[in-house]
Amino acid sequence: MNEYELKVFDEVEEWQRKMQKRSSLMARASKKLQTKVNGMIPGKVHQIMTDSIKSMVKATLAGSNLTTKKWQGRGLSLYEQDQLLEKKLASYRKTAAVEGAGTGAGGIFLGLADFPLLLSIKMKFLFEAASIYGYDPAKYEERLFVLHIFQLAFSSDQKRAEVVEVITNWDQRKQSLLEMDWQDFQQEYRDYIDLVKMAQLLPGIGAVVGAYANYNLLDQLGETARNAYRLRILNTPPA
Repeated sequence: MNEYELKVFDEVEEWQRKMQKRSSLMARASKKLQTKVNGMIPGKVHQIMTDSIKSMVKATLAGSNLTTKKWQGRGLSLYEQDQLLEKKLASYRKTAAVEGAGTGAGGIFLGLADFPLLLSIKMKFLFEAASIYGYDPAKYEERLFVLHIFQLAFSSDQKRAEVVEVITNWDQRKQSLLEMDWQDFQQEYRDYIDLVKMAQLLPGIGAVVGAYANYNLLDQLGETARNAYRLRILNTPPA
């Protein structure tokens, strides 16, 4: 390993510990509030979320939403790949924030429209991340890995610990993972973001909440993707 890779190794180990650590008391209290809010959300809203996630998972596994270029990071050092990812992430964060502000300012109907739009932005970013780190998202196993990154970024403590173990041992585990349980996937994601996304529907503050929430959700996804691919490269560099 070179000096940068040694630094990354330490960062990835710290990230793994963070992913396996129980949330703070404040986070657990927020989770209880989320559960209460979840019960107050109209059934139509739940259905839109469920249908959007189901469609996204199926499209990703089928590869029908794959639009990124192959091998963007082929031949680059890990440092150069990290720099390229940060550049791409900055662009996606801005796009997500602008989209969140626009739909948040439009009331409940446009606010609901933000949900599938944000899913699309997130998946497009993850496909780009795969390509940047030298993995071909046209391959089924790489699209499955992308979905695991997504789930790792937006899940409960228990599920996060399970998924980080799968990602850490991906080469040994991937053969037994034929598909994602989309129902479990969508429930974890919905529970994770319900509270902040519902605030986006409120008159007067929707635009501000939408922009802030989307920016930070992309930032969180970016950190997860960066470290998940770093971990794979350090364990087994892409062929």
